[in-house]
Amino acid sequence: MPRFTPVTHALPVLLYIAAIAACNESPAGVQGDPPADTSGPPIDEVELIGVASGLSSPVHLTAPVGDSRLFIVEKVGRVRIVSGGQLLNTPFLDVSSLVSNGGEQGLLSMAFHPDYASNGYFYIYYTDNNGDTRVARYSVSAGNANVADPTSDKVIFALPQPYGNHNGGLIAFGTDGMLYIGLGDGGGGGDPDGHGQNLGTLLGSLLRIDVDSGDPYGIPADNPFVGNAAALDEIWAYGLRNPWRYSFDAEQGAIYIADVGQNDWEEINVESDMVGGVNYGWNVMEGASCFNAASCNQSGLHIPVLEYANGSEGCAVVGGFVYRGDAINGLGGTYFYSDNCAGWIRSFDLEFGQAARLSQWDLGNIGNVLSFGEDGEGELYVLSANGNVYKFVADR
Repeated sequence: MPRFTPVTHALPVLLYIAAIAACNESPAGVQGDPPADTSGPPIDEVELIGVASGLSSPVHLTAPVGDSRLFIVEKVGRVRIVSGGQLLNTPFLDVSSLVSNGGEQGLLSMAFHPDYASNGYFYIYYTDNNGDTRVARYSVSAGNANVADPTSDKVIFALPQPYGNHNGGLIAFGTDGMLYIGLGDGGGGGDPDGHGQNLGTLLGSLLRIDVDSGDPYGIPADNPFVGNAAALDEIWAYGLRNPWRYSFDAEQGAIYIADVGQNDWEEINVESDMVGGVNYGWNVMEGASCFNAASCNQSGLHIPVLEYANGSEGCAVVGGFVYRGDAINGLGGTYFYSDNCAGWIRSFDLEFGQAARLSQWDLGNIGNVLSFGEDGEGELYVLSANGNVYKFVADR
């Protein structure tokens, strides 16, 4: 049985059409035609295997580079560890008393400092009990690598939130060593306060800060709006509605941003050159279309590489990763993503700035997808609202 079916889009705006053609003659797991040179390793079939269960809303998975453990963020305010194939009973960190976890709020992500092996620093992104965003630094405990020091917290970033939704939620270190913070537009249908296009607020933006200089952080000198009196120095990109998940691909030098839509379109943006100052369009545009208007000025706005219909195909895009692991042959360079309501898993490859070889994978029913994760070796995982974490593996 094929592991995927091609997904057809209408160009240039990449709208999904309803028909999905079966591809019964293609080897399972193959993205398009196999390469002409067949002397290399065979292209693997792919399956999902469970690696953890019984979790409470697992929304993020990560690990320090080269570390065999999995660190899983539970929305209620805990970080759990899977070590040696076992979910440890004692949380790595429990900040549930600090966290408001209703709706889109909660402990939403964590990021290990690039020098974690030597300095023991990691960072968490959470909604505090007032409903506001906090990013805090913690340290691993001196005597136990599987437990953090709960007294080591230092809030490095705080931002009031006007509404309880569109919190964004992801922090991640880029390949440049800077910490990126994804922020939604602050909530309220249609961005009523106009945050997305306002460079005078941090809401609706992707921020870029230097946690190794300044107190509590420094501003990188090459941030695009440094010296612009009308903009805030932390902003790297703007025009975002709710970038729940984004990821970096070092090989391409690219960032993939999955931005949750309003009523019509879910979108995935790719910036291949990691250029700062990009305007992703919200709320002038939703996806590649004008938002609540028959026409709009799209000059200078970034057009997504992919969009799909909200309603008929899902409700909220969940961005994943470009696969760069070594365990599955033939998937290198393929970007995986999902939808919170629909639960399917789809992928595409970026070629000349366009989404190519769009596929939907037959990997069974895994429930409502909350997030993807990447371990210390670059292997890929998907996290479900059913409390399970699944790993992408070769089905050989």
